[in-house]
Amino acid sequence: MVDGQGQGRFLRNEQEIQIKLPDWPAGHWRVAVLDGMGGHSHGREAAERTVNGLLEVPATTNLNQLSNTLNALHDRLYIEFQDAGLETGCTLILLEIPPDNPALLFHVGDSRAYTIDAEHVDCLTVDHVPATHLALLGLVDNARWFQQVHVHPNSQISQAFILGSTLGVPSLRIDAIAAELFELHDGNLPLFLRGLGDRRPLPLEPGWIYLLASDGLWHLSNPQAFIRRWPILLSKPQHSLEELLDLLIVELANFIRQQQSQPDDNCTVILVRKSGPVPP
Repeated sequence: MVDGQGQGRFLRNEQEIQIKLPDWPAGHWRVAVLDGMGGHSHGREAAERTVNGLLEVPATTNLNQLSNTLNALHDRLYIEFQDAGLETGCTLILLEIPPDNPALLFHVGDSRAYTIDAEHVDCLTVDHVPATHLALLGLVDNARWFQQVHVHPNSQISQAFILGSTLGVPSLRIDAIAAELFELHDGNLPLFLRGLGDRRPLPLEPGWIYLLASDGLWHLSNPQAFIRRWPILLSKPQHSLEELLDLLIVELANFIRQQQSQPDDNCTVILVRKSGPVPP
């Protein structure tokens, strides 16, 4: 996270680090969640190297510039890890938040962004998973895709920052990993996922909660039962974001006990709430 004063906070070697970024524009924020690939060695290192690269990326209000810069970062780190004989990667979901323009979303992997108001919770991203690959090929419909991705999620992903992608492969081969990232957009998404492209402007509504998280937050036997609770838990403007996060984690622990789920992953969560008058 980089706040509006250019103060950066991130993890390195599992310790929180704080630094001051020079020449950071006042009021501009950047928040990102990265999740090293489970089952692969050096997943944490992949996330940390990506964070180091993000700290070198200047603040921007231009989506194409952000997209090109992060593509170049992926390409550079891909070569670095391949030269070291390491096949690993991480998810990356990032919000670039200028003070007077819509936020910019950049998404790779199966971490997610959600928006939550007093009545609704909506997922703003499409998981890069095998079910999405099938949807791109026209082999699954809306109901089946939702069931496979949001009701019975698994740990297999089809694209990761640094590792590359199988999403653009025009077949069901899962061993053909392309070096380049494959962007989901309205030109290649099925109709039921249109509007949820990986890289797009995202106007933030005052008072709404925007949640960025790794997949450990919803690895439950019945994740939707937990997710449907978020409007009740988080639509409390009188509470600070720290207090809301505490409520969310306590509720997660309760669901783990109630569903007798065995947590098999940790989770990273960032909550964002834009200040300003809330529309009636």
